Amino acid sequence: MTRFARLVLGALMLMSPAVAVAGPAEEANAVIDRWSAAYTSNDPEAVVKNYWPDAILLGTVSPVISVGTGAISTYFSRLKGTGNKNAIGERHTIVLSENAVVLTGFYEFTGMSEGKPVSRPSRFTMLITKRGGEWHIAHHHSSPHVQPKK
Repeated sequence: MTRFARLVLGALMLMSPAVAVAGPAEEANAVIDRWSAAYTSNDPEAVVKNYWPDAILLGTVSPVISVGTGAISTYFSRLKGTGNKNAIGERHTIVLSENAVVLTGFYEFTGMSEGKPVSRPSRFTMLITKRGGEWHIAHHHSSPHVQPKK
């Protein structure tokens, strides 16, 4: 009977669904992917929901530092209905702790100008932090990506 019980237990373990537990790196990368999808859907409110209320944004085309929800909302308010897109390319993840992750990399913004798509390669660094079980952007720096000289 013991052997039979072990066989049944083993079969049940193999058939039961695996529970995936995401770590800080996966959680932080999911925030960036969610941010990019919201940007591409031209939904400024959804973009802003990815930031903490006290977050800091150094926007790609902003001459000022945007601090807090109001300032970040103002920065992204012009996004609605533009058809702008964002595609994340190369990225690197640095886990600082169970509650803080830095991501850095390249992304490409595509906007419309005179009915034609215009590419704006850019680079980013984001600090994604966990508070109360949720992950959001605490700091986001974005700037044009310097292209190699030809």
